[in-house]
Amino acid sequence: MTTLCVAGGTGQVGREVVRQGLEAGHTVSVLSRHVPTPGSEKHHDGATYFAGDVTTGDGLAAAVAGADVVIDCLEGRLGKAQKQFAGGGARLLSAARQAGVRKAVALSIINCDQSNYSFYVSKADKERIYARADIETVVVRATQFHSLVEMVFRAGAKARLIPAFKGVRFQSISPTDAAAALLEAALEAPSPERHRVRTIGGPEVLAMKDMAESWKAITGARGRVVEVPLPGAMGAYLRAGLNLVPEQRYGAETFVSWLEKRRETL
Repeated sequence: MTTLCVAGGTGQVGREVVRQGLEAGHTVSVLSRHVPTPGSEKHHDGATYFAGDVTTGDGLAAAVAGADVVIDCLEGRLGKAQKQFAGGGARLLSAARQAGVRKAVALSIINCDQSNYSFYVSKADKERIYARADIETVVVRATQFHSLVEMVFRAGAKARLIPAFKGVRFQSISPTDAAAALLEAALEAPSPERHRVRTIGGPEVLAMKDMAESWKAITGARGRVVEVPLPGAMGAYLRAGLNLVPEQRYGAETFVSWLEKRRETL
């Protein structure tokens, strides 16, 4: 069995990595800013939790000690966290190298290096850190999560208008499937190619308007589905189809099956 350290192991993908890793019989430690309370949805019995901060380096050495592989599921969506996202990746990799970790796997976003949207820019900057690492690395680029699209619909429904961006399709993927891909990359045999990038997409490519209609039907939300333009860098990225990889479909949990599973909590 393999000893895994999951950085960001309390987030939506990270905690799935922890769950799946434990179920497969691996030893799992978790690095997060705060140690979750036993019994909470972010805590898995059997994992060892460490409080740490990649922006300062505090707690990293203890979390990665004894690990064979580090799986980086950290996020940095806003403000200081986003500005220090790539630097945090460098500190995590440095701690891993000093601890004798043989491989690091990072979660990223499909074609993030082809967008000037600030969050995606930070992801691309971190990818470049991983490409220069002193240990073997794999970057797993995933399409957008089902939850991102659902969040857009839910926010609009508060005003009884469910937005669907014009000219946009999604190939969204579930956190469960993304976690499985990260574990696969973590557990595969060493490669002569020291730094690799793998891209995965969800099982279906769907027009956002169709996804909105499905969301409305399953959740029972009231409101009208309205096609609207999405300006700016994100709009340009989506309309260009840079969020799609139909030739690299992964997993089986479709947007509708994910919604059905979560119906009571939506």
